[in-house]
Amino acid sequence: MMLVAFDFDGTLADSEMMDRLAARRGVGDDVSAITERAMRGELSYAESLRERAALVAGLDSEAAAEVYDGVRLRDGAGDLLGTLADDGVCVVVLTGGFGRGVEAALDAADVAVDRVVANRLPEADGELAGDVEGPLVEGTKDDALVDVADDFGVDVADTVAVGDGANDAPMLAEAGLGVGFQPKPGVAEHCDVVVDSMGELEELLRGRGVLD
Repeated sequence: MMLVAFDFDGTLADSEMMDRLAARRGVGDDVSAITERAMRGELSYAESLRERAALVAGLDSEAAAEVYDGVRLRDGAGDLLGTLADDGVCVVVLTGGFGRGVEAALDAADVAVDRVVANRLPEADGELAGDVEGPLVEGTKDDALVDVADDFGVDVADTVAVGDGANDAPMLAEAGLGVGFQPKPGVAEHCDVVVDSMGELEELLRGRGVLD
């Protein structure tokens, strides 16, 4: 059995959930500034995630739910996930983003994956509390990849990881095949190959024998 692990924001989806929440809260520029600092290496991923979560504190829960419910897969992603499932490939999503948005996007595309490992933004008194919780705040995606591969009885050498951002780099390096999907600066060096579309990714997976 093969296992394919996808990042979500920027990979399966072409937008970032935190950016959408920040725009709704009116703090989009502030959140973008933190993201840029993290990309320059001035903040760790966990630090940047916590700072961004603090900025969206106070967003009404109903508004947050509308943001999550509006998350959609990028063009071609749903078809590829369906093809992988039909071929018996184990598919997981490993994301520092938020499970509610991932599940909404999968439901809207009428596709399913074998597991979603994601974070969450706690709520209190009908609004976002300004904190973030989950396995991929301090935890890293390479460890998560090893854990899910072990759970599904797949050797890590038989895994493919697909991602775009700096926090994806550990799993891209750990996987049997690391695929950069329109990778951010500095990420491509951790990849075995780079693709620019879901169609190109499907061709790659067929060429590597992941898909029939």
